[in-house]
Amino acid sequence: MLLPKKVKFRKWQTERTNPKKMTPDTRGTKIAFGSYGLKAETQARVKSNQIESARKALSRELTKAGKYWIRIFPDRPYTAKPAEVGMGKGKGDPQGYCFDVLPGRVIFEVDGVDESIARESLRKAGTKLPLKTRVISRVNRQ
Repeated sequence: MLLPKKVKFRKWQTERTNPKKMTPDTRGTKIAFGSYGLKAETQARVKSNQIESARKALSRELTKAGKYWIRIFPDRPYTAKPAEVGMGKGKGDPQGYCFDVLPGRVIFEVDGVDESIARESLRKAGTKLPLKTRVISRVNRQ
């Protein structure tokens, strides 16, 4: 699983945002490395184990012929309190790392395989993530 080598702060603030005022992402919205990409259509916090699960599904479908790129890195720590613990008494312990994906962000890119295999592998990877995704290509630049 992906995680940073070192973090400046153990716990981050929640940074709640209004979903009605959610603006699309401005960085990482175009395909930079491959021919096909998986683009986010909704907002979600993607955990490192979800990224790893999608990566495994992607690599199994591509076999050795294709190459893939992961365009997001989980550097945001998330916390959780143990089961059956009452409210209050401070914030929970860090459990892992996540990445805050905004609409429009390209999550994975694929190259080196034909279109049908690339689209199917990206579709399978998208089902492992907690957000709605769309497969895009370099040709039509959606």
